[in-house]
Amino acid sequence: MRISSSLIKLLKTMCEKENTDHQICSETEHVFLSNLSRRVVECVGPAFLSFWQSQPGITSDILCLEEEEDVEDTASTVFDEDDVSFLRSLDPKLWKHQDHYAVLGLSKLRHKATDEDIKRAYRIKVLHHHPDKRKAKGEEIRREDDYFTCITKAWEVLGNPRNRRSFDSVDPLFDDEIPSNNEHSKSNFYAVFGKVFEDNARWSERQPVPKPGGANSTREHVEKFYSFWYNFESWREYSYLDEEEKEKGQAREERRWIDKQNKAARARRKKDEMTRIRSLVDLAYDLDPRVQKFKQDDKDRKLAAKQAKKEAARARVEEEERKVREAEEAARKVREEMEAEEKAKQDAIKAERDAQRRALKKEKTALRKLVKANNYYVIEDNETVKHMAGLEKICECLGVEDLAALMKFLSLHGRDTYLKAMQDVEQRIEKERHELMDKTKRQNGNASERGKGCAAPWKQEQLQLLIKAVNIFPAGTNQRWEVVANFINQHNTETGVTRSAKEVLAKAKDLQSSDYSRNLLKTAANEKAYDNFEKVQKSNVDINATTSQRFDGPAEQQGGTPWTAKEQQLLEQALKSYPASTPDRWDRIAECVPSRSKKECLKRFRDLAEMVKAKKAAQAAAQKGK
Repeated sequence: MRISSSLIKLLKTMCEKENTDHQICSETEHVFLSNLSRRVVECVGPAFLSFWQSQPGITSDILCLEEEEDVEDTASTVFDEDDVSFLRSLDPKLWKHQDHYAVLGLSKLRHKATDEDIKRAYRIKVLHHHPDKRKAKGEEIRREDDYFTCITKAWEVLGNPRNRRSFDSVDPLFDDEIPSNNEHSKSNFYAVFGKVFEDNARWSERQPVPKPGGANSTREHVEKFYSFWYNFESWREYSYLDEEEKEKGQAREERRWIDKQNKAARARRKKDEMTRIRSLVDLAYDLDPRVQKFKQDDKDRKLAAKQAKKEAARARVEEEERKVREAEEAARKVREEMEAEEKAKQDAIKAERDAQRRALKKEKTALRKLVKANNYYVIEDNETVKHMAGLEKICECLGVEDLAALMKFLSLHGRDTYLKAMQDVEQRIEKERHELMDKTKRQNGNASERGKGCAAPWKQEQLQLLIKAVNIFPAGTNQRWEVVANFINQHNTETGVTRSAKEVLAKAKDLQSSDYSRNLLKTAANEKAYDNFEKVQKSNVDINATTSQRFDGPAEQQGGTPWTAKEQQLLEQALKSYPASTPDRWDRIAECVPSRSKKECLKRFRDLAEMVKAKKAAQAAAQKGK
């Protein structure tokens, strides 16, 4: 058993109090030591404490001497040196702003200090700076020099796990700054950001925290690291910075209000903390050379896949184009064969039509010569014109076979047969005229009934305008029937009669179902056969009745030579080939249309331009009327 020095000091003190000399004390000590046995005992209990405290001159300092010796053996290596001037500079009223770790001498360990370290540090401070200790050493204790309160507050904060966690959340020595986006951070990425992530890892709720790694880290490690930090959960809470304590509220409403204000301030600081962490992770992710390498690898891989896909698509397109070219070539050959066959058929039909036309012309000429040679229509001078007109009607109405038969009868029976044939033709024309007029009246009556009160009948001029408008504005024209109705109303000479789109549509359907337009044109041609004959004889111009209505302009209506489809195509192609900026434009256009002069080409162009303008005006008027 080791005899402590404190016990020896205690015995000496007792000897001095009893006024014994040093020799007696030495003998007593020797006797006492010689009679001791080696046993392990411990003096405990209130009786032992009251016994020693009842001895004169015994204080608590003597009881703690052995403890001081044991604690001070290791304090110098772990804890800070005792700085009395620092402790004296503390203000007990500002204890909340002090560094509790520095007050207890734990600046080296700080948040890494264990509960045992904190307890030992506090015991050392108590042994050295307790007012009773200082007073026993002969130090004067002043009221304004009460820095031991700061030590007590530090123990209350750090000795309680909840209070210590609150203080650690706002550790004044922790650096909340994040690295800057500069060349130093880029070139020393692992050293700069490794330390920052290591420092901030102390706030993580989940442990262990992944390490940042180095340049040779795998992709899985890097992705796991950033996934952890992007889903970082921090345990930092800022209750230590509460401006007011809830317990200080006198009423329940006041305490609730204080608690509400404190929670709002904590939530705001917590949000700022998570924003700081997210900014740190974003900056590290942007500057991490490993992430940039992984992105470049992904980009190269996608580019290679895209290039391969493009090459495959190009190969498919080329194969499809080859097949299309083969199909087009085969179709072209078939089309050429069909066109050659169709052309042969058309040539045969044309040759047959020309033969019929020549035969008809031959028969008409022979009939005219026969009638003129025999002077069948000369009875009276006033009947000559009538008989000549009758002869032309016969030529227009009868075909080749009928004319040949009539020639045979004329050669056998003479003038009577001619007069009878002329009379039959007149009756035939009159019969067709009456039938057509009756049919027109019936159709006008039906249209009036469908038109709900529209009593105005359709006259021949309006029907002709309707047929022309339907041809000018084909199917697909925007607001077609309003445009057609507007066209008829603009060109109609009859006053007080207007046609609506509904009437025009109904009349067009009637005409389409009865093929009235064709009968009307045929009747008009029969009625004006003799007039046309006189115009032909006077102008000596062969009017081509088969010219397409699409190319009939004002010049043809006034008696000019109509433009054929081929001439129209040549003119359109020449207008495209020679724009307005071409010198001597119309001379070159005239050269492209051999059968027309420069003046005729220019006039045809102007007529077509007027027709287009009229069509656009009609469409615009219809849109405006709607």
